[in-house]
Amino acid sequence: MSGDENNASPSNASRKHSASALHTGPRKKAQVTSSNPLVLHGRHFGWTVFALCNYPALLTAGILQLEELQDSPIEDYPAEVFMELIDSYPGLLARLTDGEEEDIIHVGELLGKGASGARGDDTKTLKSAVLEWLMPRGQPPIPPLSQNIKLDHGFNHKVTGRLLCPTGLEWSNTETKQSLKSGETAVCGDQWPIFLYTGYNYDPDDPWKGLLRSEILIFGFKHVFTSPSSVDKEPKATRSGNAYMHGMKSVTKGSLAYIAMQIRFSLSSLSVFSRTDTVMDSENFYHSILDLLEDPDEIEEVADLMTWWTCQVFPNSSSLQRSISKNSALL
Repeated sequence: MSGDENNASPSNASRKHSASALHTGPRKKAQVTSSNPLVLHGRHFGWTVFALCNYPALLTAGILQLEELQDSPIEDYPAEVFMELIDSYPGLLARLTDGEEEDIIHVGELLGKGASGARGDDTKTLKSAVLEWLMPRGQPPIPPLSQNIKLDHGFNHKVTGRLLCPTGLEWSNTETKQSLKSGETAVCGDQWPIFLYTGYNYDPDDPWKGLLRSEILIFGFKHVFTSPSSVDKEPKATRSGNAYMHGMKSVTKGSLAYIAMQIRFSLSSLSVFSRTDTVMDSENFYHSILDLLEDPDEIEEVADLMTWWTCQVFPNSSSLQRSISKNSALL
């Protein structure tokens, strides 16, 4: 999804400006508010399906592909995201195909505003919240970590450094610590940190053991989706929580990858999130998590993981498939 896709446009003859369901006359900044339905949908889509996306480019390329290929199968990943976006918003496809290129771009900008706004809000609140989850309650990290300035976070602190240390390295090794701290050892996005695992323990003989089931991930997920106050309470989507407001009743692969990315950034020493930064390599990390969760060879493990997650966050969800008791009359 390169930015060059924004320059590709279908012939103007195929689009009627007067018939556009999106055309609202001259653009005014006041019209683009956080309560705009497309902005709200962008927030939820970014949280639960695909967080790092150039929406104007995605929509433009998607519409062009539909027009050019017609009934041909769409196999590439961006196209899958496009189709999921279209299916998740009733009437969106008709609005896009009836509109002009500038209307498509405008819709993409609204969706992108929502997704980036949600990401920015979460980055801001998790920065301080994550510090409360590093140690057992009542035990502050030593030396203390600043809530506002992150320069002493990441590999510059023994606690956050241990959690960010890739599974293939030993944080207890002095040379490893110094190399990570100085940047001599660069960590790529597909080198997964130990905080992804239960108890922060990685078993090289069983890579799936505890993967994506750590306490800090659960806390981060509840903080974002069921409200910050739900972290220490019974798992339940409060009326003020994002999950409740968007009718979310199960954990999605996209939402799990999103939280992992956010926690990883919150633990780092970087103060500004960028999908293309070369230090955290956040985009590569996010995609590597999604790739695993979408891998057909891992379907059984992933299904078990997603059920486990939904039980943790939405224990009363109707989406959970409950096993039938041995002596049930249903047998």
